[in-house]
Amino acid sequence: MLNTTIAALFGGPEMILVGVAVLLLFGGKKIPELMKGLGKGIKEFKAGQEEEKPEVSKEA
Repeated sequence: MLNTTIAALFGGPEMILVGVAVLLLFGGKKIPELMKGLGKGIKEFKAGQEEEKPEVSKEA
């Protein structure tokens, strides 16, 4: 569902433009480091959500 929402907001040409802008701002060498950090952050966020689910259900 999220992918369709993003696709509805940003079409192909817009995504290409965003990609070029990111490439110009950060450079080719910096982008893998940024993506790695983003991936770690998402993984930690999901792990935090999984830890909170049992506690929330116990309180209810």
